[in-house]
Amino acid sequence: MDASLEKMVDPTLAEMGKNLNEAMKMLEDNQRKVEEENEKKYARKDIPGPLQGSGQDMVSILQLVQNLMHGEEEEETSQSYRYSVLTCRLQNVGEQGHMALLGHSLAAYISVLDRERLRKLTTRILSDTTLWLCRLFRYENGSAYYHEDDREGLLKICRLVIHTRYEDYTIEGFNVLYSKQPVIYISAAARTGLGQALCNQLGLPLSCMCRVPCNTMFGSQHQMDVALLDRVIKDDVESGKLPLLLVANAGTPGAGHTDKLGRLKELCEQYNMWLHVEGVNLATLALGYVSSSVLAATKCDSMTLTLGSWLGLPAVPAVTLYRHEDPSLSLAAGLTSSQPVEKLRALPLWLSLQYLGHDGIVERIKHASQLSQRLLENLKNLDFIKTSVEDELSSPVVVFKFFQEYSNRDQTSRAAQASTIQHPIISNERHVYDTFNQWLGEQLAQLVPASGVDVVELEDEGTCVRFSPLMTSAVLGTEIQDIDQLVDCLKMKIPVLTSTLQLREEFEQEVRRTVGLLYIEDLGWPGLGVVRYNYHSDEKNDDKQEKELEKINAELLKKLNELESDLTFSLGPEFGGQKNCVYIGMVTEDLDVSELVETIAATGREIEENSRLLENMTEVVRKGIQEAQLQLQKANEERLLEEGLLRQIPVVGSVLNWFSPFQASPKGRTFNLTAGSLESTESTYVSKAQGTGTTPPPTPTSSLAKQRLPGQKAFKRSLRSSDGFSETSSISHCDDLEKMDQRPPALSPGQEQGPLETEKTEEQKEVAQAQTNSEDTHSDKPPPNCTRGEEQASAR
Repeated sequence: MDASLEKMVDPTLAEMGKNLNEAMKMLEDNQRKVEEENEKKYARKDIPGPLQGSGQDMVSILQLVQNLMHGEEEEETSQSYRYSVLTCRLQNVGEQGHMALLGHSLAAYISVLDRERLRKLTTRILSDTTLWLCRLFRYENGSAYYHEDDREGLLKICRLVIHTRYEDYTIEGFNVLYSKQPVIYISAAARTGLGQALCNQLGLPLSCMCRVPCNTMFGSQHQMDVALLDRVIKDDVESGKLPLLLVANAGTPGAGHTDKLGRLKELCEQYNMWLHVEGVNLATLALGYVSSSVLAATKCDSMTLTLGSWLGLPAVPAVTLYRHEDPSLSLAAGLTSSQPVEKLRALPLWLSLQYLGHDGIVERIKHASQLSQRLLENLKNLDFIKTSVEDELSSPVVVFKFFQEYSNRDQTSRAAQASTIQHPIISNERHVYDTFNQWLGEQLAQLVPASGVDVVELEDEGTCVRFSPLMTSAVLGTEIQDIDQLVDCLKMKIPVLTSTLQLREEFEQEVRRTVGLLYIEDLGWPGLGVVRYNYHSDEKNDDKQEKELEKINAELLKKLNELESDLTFSLGPEFGGQKNCVYIGMVTEDLDVSELVETIAATGREIEENSRLLENMTEVVRKGIQEAQLQLQKANEERLLEEGLLRQIPVVGSVLNWFSPFQASPKGRTFNLTAGSLESTESTYVSKAQGTGTTPPPTPTSSLAKQRLPGQKAFKRSLRSSDGFSETSSISHCDDLEKMDQRPPALSPGQEQGPLETEKTEEQKEVAQAQTNSEDTHSDKPPPNCTRGEEQASAR
């Protein structure tokens, strides 16, 4: 094009066209660069940081996962405990766990096969796994549904029963439920929130859920009351409702008790209801010997198995076994699926069950049962421990709590109180025991993390410690020695609990009798008690008084923690605690409560007196500064009058001072902190030394110097022992300590005499004072190392 332009047009015009083309090209290139930069900026702004660029390497991604697993931002104590538990879990994953994890990877790989081969493979895996589980857990002719959420199986069963009992439900939907409202019955001991979750997922009102109470008079208090359930079902049928489904427990979530499944099955057949069973005790169906109460679960319509926790298999699905003859209704309820990928959920279980075999599965479940039996036998020999088990011979779940009888109390007075204020007393005592058992469970879990104990809230027993090895032992690798260690730790904690519980009342009485201390009743604190030092002030400003109270109690806590004692002093729990208080933790039986309370009161008074002394000194210094400013101003005015006006003129004053110097004595002021007054400095200029003034008063200290034996810590009672000293020698030793307390302490040079020293007569004081004054007049300056006491001694 450029060559044609040169031939056709003038060379000048051709050159102009060429320059124009280059200029346009440059503008287009710049515009293109601007657009690309804008696109990059727009993309970087919206894309999250980890996804920007060309991706991250595998090492960085795995490091991020490791940091998230261990939780770097947690507290050190909590992090160490969680890390120990996590280490136990990771170390006991084992090869069977690796097989389960391999199943997830294989499922992702198998899902890319061609459709026909995938269908054949998934059908084989699903049928094999279902057959094995039905044979292992004695559930003949059953089907299986594999699901991630353990509640999802029960949800699908509810939909299956709705489709079965309401024939037109598929066509008319919820309109058919309006004529006859369905009712689902759940035990009061079931999992928290299970009924509400079912109603939310099924779209049913909460009135469709009936909570059946447990036994109150006969039988276990964690079993469903069958007679009461029968009456409730009759009432619902008479009111036009349709009893749909009953959820029973073979091992309640809290205490591990099993409902009377045989009678419940008869009741369900009478009213044409579906019986679903779930619970940890279903694992014992794989053993050779099964209790009759659990064996009745094999006759139910459906059951949910959580094999992951029972066998220590990570990330394997839960299984719901059920019996139903209509495959179309099962498909409509979502229990079966035509998608081959959905059937791959059984692949991890298919691999793990083959790896473990029948002997491996039975051995894991039997080992968990032996652990619970070992703990139960040891707990029977411990005092102040109350167990709550269904069967003492074989109970997969052991629940126990600390409980102390009030044998030292007057039974007559308690009976009188029970007739008047029974509810507050019982409520407070139960609250205290709940707090102590909460502390006990947390301590045992931290000391023996491999045991897997946790804290559970039961409706009747309150707070208890639960040991459920079927849910934890396979994952944590719990062994017999862990149970023995758990019992040893429990034996060490029981004396601490009993001593603290017995001394709580004595501590409360001592604090209430002590002036300046306020007892704070906090039933949720696991320890000796809570105390607050009351700050008495005439200030009307509440905010200032609150700040001063907080300051004194914070300093009191600091002082108490500096003492050499076995007690723990803290500010209390992070949430829900009282402000400006000192929380005292667990104690032992040799605690001297009176000394502890006296120390707290004396230390608080010392801090308060020091605080007031500082406030008074601050006020005195402020007034002294104002007075010094006034006196200095007055002295300047007097100096002007003495020197005259001419001496103040710069040039004239210099000449006049040269001819006639003006001699003026230096005048200054010194502030005496002890007396709180201004004094002249003339004596300082005369004697060439600064006087010491009045001896300041001693700093107020508490009289806490209690005589203790060598190595004995604070707040400990001296226990008498027959092997070291006799009773007579112990008493004489105590008398010697009392005499030493009454003997006046030796005075150091220059220290003022205390009130126990023999007072001098008035004549001796006058003579000593005269001699001291005479010495001061003869000497211009006292020796630098001579104290006031030595001067008086030399004068005498």
